[in-house]
Amino acid sequence: MDDVKYINERLNDQINWYDKKSQWNQRWFKRFQLSNIIAAAVIPFLSSFAGEISYYPWLVGVLGIYIAASAAAISLYKFQENWIQYRTTAEQLKHEKYLYLTGAGPYNGETRFQEFVKRVESLISKENSAWAKLAANSDPEGNDR
Repeated sequence: MDDVKYINERLNDQINWYDKKSQWNQRWFKRFQLSNIIAAAVIPFLSSFAGEISYYPWLVGVLGIYIAASAAAISLYKFQENWIQYRTTAEQLKHEKYLYLTGAGPYNGETRFQEFVKRVESLISKENSAWAKLAANSDPEGNDR
């Protein structure tokens, strides 16, 4: 495999995957956080109508349940952590790509392609290992969720 094929078939694919996953996790994190802020802000506002709205206790209860469930989902699915980790990995892969394409840093010798592949695969492997460790820690009994 030559460098053009490696960059097009392996590296660009990985950069795109991490970029999309980062954006997806960022969107969900921000959606949940914003909805929690709005729900929490509505509760004190509704208190001024406590005597006027017969279903006030139910409405406040539902908002409270939503806030708790939403916060639990953020924690369970680790949207913020994944967003940051995936963005970091995508940017590190881009950094290596640009160093290689310009022949800068460690990529100016005769073994530059081999060094490039080694470093890129190391970054991908590091991310995969971190994910596997996180998945194992999420459920110590190994049950599927």
